[in-house]
Amino acid sequence: MTDAVTEAVSGHQYDVVVIGAGPVGENVADRARAAGLSTAVVESELIGGECSYWACMPSKALLRPVAARADARRVPGLSAAVQGPLDVPAVLARRDEMASHWKDDGQVDWLEGIGADIHRGTGRLTGPREVTVTAPDSTEHRLTARHAVAVCTGTRAVVPDLPGIAEARPWTSREATSVKEVPGRLVVVGGGVVGVEMATAWQALGAEVTMLVRGKGLLPKMEPFAGELVAEALAGAGATIRTGVSATAVHRPAPEGPVTVELDDGGRIEADEILFATGRAPRTDDLGLETVGLEPGSWLTVDDSCRVEGTDWLYAVGDVNHRALLTHQGKYQARVAGDVIAARARKNPPLETGPWGAHAATADHAAVPQVVFTDPEAASVGLTLAEAEDAGHRVRAVDYDLASVAGAALYADGYQGRARMIVDLDREILLGVTFVGAGIGELLHSATVAVVGEVPIDRLWHAVPAYPTISEVWLRLLETYRG
Repeated sequence: MTDAVTEAVSGHQYDVVVIGAGPVGENVADRARAAGLSTAVVESELIGGECSYWACMPSKALLRPVAARADARRVPGLSAAVQGPLDVPAVLARRDEMASHWKDDGQVDWLEGIGADIHRGTGRLTGPREVTVTAPDSTEHRLTARHAVAVCTGTRAVVPDLPGIAEARPWTSREATSVKEVPGRLVVVGGGVVGVEMATAWQALGAEVTMLVRGKGLLPKMEPFAGELVAEALAGAGATIRTGVSATAVHRPAPEGPVTVELDDGGRIEADEILFATGRAPRTDDLGLETVGLEPGSWLTVDDSCRVEGTDWLYAVGDVNHRALLTHQGKYQARVAGDVIAARARKNPPLETGPWGAHAATADHAAVPQVVFTDPEAASVGLTLAEAEDAGHRVRAVDYDLASVAGAALYADGYQGRARMIVDLDREILLGVTFVGAGIGELLHSATVAVVGEVPIDRLWHAVPAYPTISEVWLRLLETYRG
């Protein structure tokens, strides 16, 4: 063991201090401990973070019965058995179980099991390599880091500063994934991923949903057909989608009464609850960034090892660096950053050690995979056609109707979906892939491998899809490309 790799000493000194114990912070700690570095993790809420309790796990637990019922209703011989409503108490009970009933005992056991020290409280930078923790009882203690401090504090939901907003007590993504009762009427403001997923879930659970979308359509960061197909399905399920409209004020005169939403077109909507799914902001406003020359409340700019520009000790991993606001991408960055920190602590050239190749988090530049768990699902990786063209690539979009694939026809009657691949015509590799359809989330990793690996089109011909599966769309896309 080198001098750089030591156990924690008196005075709360560690090799690495991690602020934030969500999936990103846990993975930084795991990689640092695997390399033998003493590691402290600071957390002000639940160990496991947003994803475990208010985002990925509870939201997908709400959505899974919706998709399963929708699939079953499209299969003859089964459809008649699933025409009734969802069992709401059972769905919410399973959601609670998937969120561990908002208790973090299991996550604490795991983190302690890898040898990391947990410090409960609010962590703030108070100087280079120094973090002061304010515990729940208001006592303070100081942690110092020999090699690195990793900021893994994630993001918070942004609620617009509208007249009446405080009294209206709007939902954010946290309330939308954790409330105990289905609202009779729900207004969803925003047409991005959180908006469409929560509209899908609560509509299926019995709410009357109205979506207010400022732009022209849903899922604006994906190919246009993705938002169009999801909007068509939501409308078919009974949701009302209004585009090109914004909320200008909200009113809830009685604490337990309805909320009224005023619109910029002069109209009004009354509902029992309103969800604002209008973006995220970094949790860096109360982090002490000013003590190290950085702007409080800002996104933190990093290099490809997730080290904050202008420092040699501070890392910002996951959402706070604004590269890709997705749990799986943050965990990917964490694995990279943890290994880089260990390599630099040992003074090994970081581009030559560890399992992550060149230690550069380049897969969050142009090969970011994402699945939207609506009905139908929408999934994409890499660039859209518009993004590829804007970047100056000479490209061709190749489209195929997923309903024409034998596996899709077997999956469900009346299957609707679409696939698109973006081909770089100069290099004959894929720059992006988008799928929309039931059950296509599990197709995405094959697309991710093709895009990240820059697999030549000529080699993809030899990746033979099994018959009859939906993945046979790969063969159809290649045939369409070749003509």
